[in-house]
Amino acid sequence: MTTIAELAVPIDEFALEPTIQSLSAFELRVESVVVDDSVRTAPLIWFAGPDVAAVEDALEDDSTVESFRRLLRRPDADEWLFRIRYADESTPVCNAVYANDGTVLDAEVANGRWTVTLLFPRREGVSETVSDFQERDARIDVRRMVEAEEDEGLELTATLTDPQREAIAEAYRQGYYDVPREISLEELASELEISHQALSERLRRANRVLASEQLDASADGLGEG
Repeated sequence: MTTIAELAVPIDEFALEPTIQSLSAFELRVESVVVDDSVRTAPLIWFAGPDVAAVEDALEDDSTVESFRRLLRRPDADEWLFRIRYADESTPVCNAVYANDGTVLDAEVANGRWTVTLLFPRREGVSETVSDFQERDARIDVRRMVEAEEDEGLELTATLTDPQREAIAEAYRQGYYDVPREISLEELASELEISHQALSERLRRANRVLASEQLDASADGLGEG
């Protein structure tokens, strides 16, 4: 089943961090992402800001960029489209997505984070990609996820990934949420055969998703009244 996921990625986990840091007055938005014949990531990115020369200087000095080319400018705005070829060592997050048949639908930078929308032809691709991120010690938040048949519309709503669901279900069964607790975080992590830190982050993200669901449902109920 087709699955779309929205992830939040800190800029220091991704390519272009030096450019983003030096162009704080600019807005960045990915138009599309392709993988060339050498399996390198080459996105098309819009830079919106006052000075295209500043963009070129920043990209020239960016160690995560192997090469770049300015393609065009919007006729009605100070916005330029660049094709950027990332250096090999700067794309582990992208490589994890493509290795699991993922496609980047949209990505933009705001408040020190990339917000990336991904499409996977099967739900397992999301879980496998998140697992790959965790193995690379990347700090990734799964904000939204939705499954849909081919003829259904797609609207992102919060749900849990498989690892999050397993962690929170086992925590509930083992009494982690009881008062007093029946099991410690360290003991629960041992049961799940993952690290203490990985479990703590997985539960935190799962709780955030569940809280988002409840807040959205409450807002809908208030709107109906």
